[in-house]
Amino acid sequence: MFRFHKSLDIITLFHKATSPASVRLATALRQASAAASETSTEDQASDHTAQSNAVRRPEFKLEITETPPTADQLRTILDYVGKQRAGTIVEGATDEQEALRRYRENAERLQRPLVVDWNNGRAAAGENSESEILKMLNDLPK
Repeated sequence: MFRFHKSLDIITLFHKATSPASVRLATALRQASAAASETSTEDQASDHTAQSNAVRRPEFKLEITETPPTADQLRTILDYVGKQRAGTIVEGATDEQEALRRYRENAERLQRPLVVDWNNGRAAAGENSESEILKMLNDLPK
């Protein structure tokens, strides 16, 4: 039977190599990506029932970049987090317009690490939000 295959979700980490939190998160995301794409067959030596029955995130494509997001990407990210949380994405911003203005003035105001789940419309950022980012990653889309 013919059916369309769903494309992989794309998750982007806007990374800052000098940030220990960003480095830890990059490692955790790589591990999560590898775990999501791992499969085992029944003919392998050990029992994989627990892994097969466990609810886990579907496979996804991980992109890690040190390049800041474009203005259009930033608008999308701000839509994902909500206007009241613009300051969690761009330092000191109180709303979307101020976030865009501050970002244009100085892209270093972008809170990193910043993780964006483009297909499911979610984003989280900041050195103190590692657990929020990992929770977002592991929550299966409804």
